[in-house]
Amino acid sequence: MYPHERSLAKKLSDKPFAIIGVNSDKDRDSIREIVKEKNITWRSFWNGANGTQGPISSAWNVSSWPTIYILDAEGKIRFKNKRGSDMDKALTLLMREMGHEVDLTVHDEKD
Repeated sequence: MYPHERSLAKKLSDKPFAIIGVNSDKDRDSIREIVKEKNITWRSFWNGANGTQGPISSAWNVSSWPTIYILDAEGKIRFKNKRGSDMDKALTLLMREMGHEVDLTVHDEKD
């Protein structure tokens, strides 16, 4: 999913859009290596030493990984676990609702 997320971050860099990641690996050093290796440029939070039982996943009722929430401009969860073209369609709809015309129906996994 990282290539698609990088593509979205690039295509929507001038729009009201953000990717926020939560990492549930227990080892912080390995997380840093993954962030560097996978070129993760968006903000990512650590779920704590308890990994998948950490405070963020507990607060958001996350029980499987990855879990994807797509929030609207009001901070309401509008979509859950949309990936690929379904994610693009959801984001295109939300951008349109905010007055931004974007076409994300085709994404380049190499971006």
